[in-house]
Amino acid sequence: MIEKFLRDEQDQKAVEKVYTRLVDLLTTDEEIIYIAVQKKPLVNILPDCIAITNKRVLFFTPANLGLSIKFVDFVWKDVIDVYTKEEIIGAIFSVKTTNGAEMGVDYLPKVQARKLYQYAQERKEAEREARRLRDLEQKRAESGSVQFETPAQAAAVHQIITPSPEPIPEPEPVVAHEEPKPDVLTEKLKKLRTLFDNGLISQEEYNHKKLELLNDL
Repeated sequence: MIEKFLRDEQDQKAVEKVYTRLVDLLTTDEEIIYIAVQKKPLVNILPDCIAITNKRVLFFTPANLGLSIKFVDFVWKDVIDVYTKEEIIGAIFSVKTTNGAEMGVDYLPKVQARKLYQYAQERKEAEREARRLRDLEQKRAESGSVQFETPAQAAAVHQIITPSPEPIPEPEPVVAHEEPKPDVLTEKLKKLRTLFDNGLISQEEYNHKKLELLNDL
């Protein structure tokens, strides 16, 4: 199971200890992506380790002379930046969080520090895209909520746009070739426009009713 975490010359015993502890910490759908192990010069008995999963980054530190192991973790949504710095002996990998906290490990083999940085950047990019989609969905939901009408409002609009027919006044005497129908239509169109201008009917309702009136010609 741990062979894939030993491809960059990680210390096998250190990886075994971290892996045993890590599998008990994994949440639903959480997967281990990479494990890096500190390699101190001269003496490297109790190295620190860093593990990256698809949900967080974890720093492991041996305690009680190696009898136990402590860890600190940060979920990716709280990580605002990751850093790596290569030195003469090894490299440093560190993260910075939204609340200003920083955590890092030095004396990492350079190839392992580079892999940590690569995978961390990929996870940060995935989290950034997920955050963008969440914000977009929230804005869409907020925008859509403004357009919804309550049943009472819908009924009120329906009553406005479908009033009971009113008696049409007798037209005044006109020249023989003129007909009253165009004048009646004009008045209805004016009333319809007034309802729309006052916000009592929507653009869609206005267009639909106007089309019905014009079809009567």
